[in-house]
Amino acid sequence: MRQALPRVPKDRIAVLIGSKGATAKSIREASGCEDLFINSETGDVEVQWGNVGSYDPVKAMKLPDVIKAIGRGMAPKAAIRLFDDRHFFEMVDLRDFVGKRSNQQRRVRSRIIGSQGKVRKLIENLTDTEITIYKSTVVIIGEQEGLFAARQAIEMLAGGSEHGSVLGYLEKDRRRAKLSNRSLDTIELKSQEPVSGGFENLVPGLSEVSDRRSRRMRASQVDPEDEEAVAEMMELSEDENISWEEE
Repeated sequence: MRQALPRVPKDRIAVLIGSKGATAKSIREASGCEDLFINSETGDVEVQWGNVGSYDPVKAMKLPDVIKAIGRGMAPKAAIRLFDDRHFFEMVDLRDFVGKRSNQQRRVRSRIIGSQGKVRKLIENLTDTEITIYKSTVVIIGEQEGLFAARQAIEMLAGGSEHGSVLGYLEKDRRRAKLSNRSLDTIELKSQEPVSGGFENLVPGLSEVSDRRSRRMRASQVDPEDEEAVAEMMELSEDENISWEEE
């Protein structure tokens, strides 16, 4: 089966192919496809899959995101990690916030990157993600929880939020995640032995009283004609005794 994949910008075609086709080969091996066709002039990309069962369908679903991530500036090694079940892909289009005006896009890119890339690096460190900014798009790769927080931070910056507010949000989210993970790690399942005998075992001495009451109940129901039952009734239990007094 042959499938069309996202088109790659012309300035990213060489990156997708790699030196002597090394990147394309790595993608083929990681995805399990039979072949990958890259048009070096147009940037069109197609993949050839084998018979059903010869490849992982989850990796087949993720391959378009891998191609899109590389086409949008992500380093191939980082993009290929998307084949891992724990890693996911998000893309934020800055045009949704500032329109098509290139000067406004440039301003927002600068806010996300920060001086010497410090803001982007802080977001990556606080969310355990990798972020690439390419023209009007921001590509994020990471695990699900960090990915959501990173996207929120990018959208907040694109929407005009102050850097302090965004970093405060990320630090608060990171502390919440640590507390959540810590509480899950400390949960222990404790086995409790069932209390036998019912409610009377919960009160000291109540069990003995209940036993004596049961014996009296059984004694009152003995047939006088049944000699064995009468003899059994007359036997004293360990907690019973007979005292004699003169009137």
